[in-house]
Amino acid sequence: MQTRRMSWVEATTNTVVGFLVALATQYAVFPLAGIELDAGGHVLVAVPFVLTSILRGFLLRRFFNWVDSRCGR
Repeated sequence: MQTRRMSWVEATTNTVVGFLVALATQYAVFPLAGIELDAGGHVLVAVPFVLTSILRGFLLRRFFNWVDSRCGR
């Protein structure tokens, strides 16, 4: 079973990688949609989603660890 700390590390690492991919995608796709942002604008759009993603990943990991522990493993 994974500790809470390792769940947090895993969720954060996964989200940081996702954040970098999202920024690259925003830079590629936003201009095609007519959306022009500077670097700060891209970060401002991405940060709330990143924080939500970290929390979501952590809570889901803890939930599934809880379910796994209740199934007699």
